[in-house]
Amino acid sequence: MAYYRQLGSVPPKRHTQHRTPEGGLYYEELMGEEGFSSDSSLLYHRYIPSAVTAASVWELPDQSTTANLPLLPRHLKLHGLFPGEEWKSADAVTGRRLVLGNADVRISYVAAGAPSELYRNGLGDECVYLESGTAVLETVFGALEAGPGDYVLIPRATTHRWVPTGDGPLRAYCIEANSHITPARRYLSKFGQLLEHAPFCERDLRGPQGPLLVEGGGEVDVLVKHRGPGGVVGTRYTVPHHPFDVVGWDGCLYPYAFNIADFEPITGRVHQPPPAHQVFEGTNFVICNFVPRKVDYHPLSIPVPYYHANVDSDEVMFYCGGNYEARKGSGIGQGSVSLHPGGHTHGPQPGAYERSIGVEFFDELAVMVDTFRPLELGEAATAGEDPDYAWTWARR
Repeated sequence: MAYYRQLGSVPPKRHTQHRTPEGGLYYEELMGEEGFSSDSSLLYHRYIPSAVTAASVWELPDQSTTANLPLLPRHLKLHGLFPGEEWKSADAVTGRRLVLGNADVRISYVAAGAPSELYRNGLGDECVYLESGTAVLETVFGALEAGPGDYVLIPRATTHRWVPTGDGPLRAYCIEANSHITPARRYLSKFGQLLEHAPFCERDLRGPQGPLLVEGGGEVDVLVKHRGPGGVVGTRYTVPHHPFDVVGWDGCLYPYAFNIADFEPITGRVHQPPPAHQVFEGTNFVICNFVPRKVDYHPLSIPVPYYHANVDSDEVMFYCGGNYEARKGSGIGQGSVSLHPGGHTHGPQPGAYERSIGVEFFDELAVMVDTFRPLELGEAATAGEDPDYAWTWARR
């Protein structure tokens, strides 16, 4: 996101001496993408950011997946993954349960009530959608408050932790890329500014407030997710000083939040295809919003989607508010995920096609991820599956 920000104390010229009040040097760190060839920021640390005093294996939650065989559309109930008060002791990092994944993207879900450990994802960017609850995201760039409907974009290798602040569970839908996540390219100028036809703009983005400095203390641990044998592995680093020691930073790479309520839907006289609802993209996947909106206004329009075959992609819809007109009668509700895989023709449930005629407004809220390689099922998909969903189109 080529949108420059500066917080805290930085020197007038980059890569030059930046001294402490006592005359010592702050340590400059470049956090950049694509080998010095893309967006970056410069952070100024009190301590050497490379220092590590110990390392051990971090055993990740179950990351195994199984193929979607036989090929079926599936309905997954995520709220049932954290029954009772289990959420109170779970945190938003180690408590995640893997729902779906492939080599490009992994989708997890968590209901959390405890602060997480310090965490750094070295695999790719994270886009975390908060279904409910509130939290402070503490990062090396500063603190960022987040609540229901917020997307929180966290660049690869950002050291951070989640601190829930509400009375109820922090319910988070976590989209972890094996790449960077950016606004849809067609919304951006060649220099990175959001264009006039984009459904959101820079004014809608909230960056961190900082600096966030942790005073005193000794060694702390940082969980690192990274590449390794078989794909995703974890390491626990022990570092001599708390990594929240950045006195200032500037640049175009940092975590930010965007609330889904600030997405201005694109509508038309006839039904608009999913790309009209796109908000972000990564390598081989896109993220879209389906938000409350006026719907098709041609006098003969059919507002719900036409039946379609995902020839090139798997479609994942997370239902997080309102009433989704096309899925009435299927058992889908708040906290549901539907998976409609490539090769399966899908569309509205029986009766929805006819019922939508004459409807002028849809009060629905859903987050869609379309992937361009097949998704496999994580352990949470198996645990939360509704076995009857695939047959609902055959019922009238």
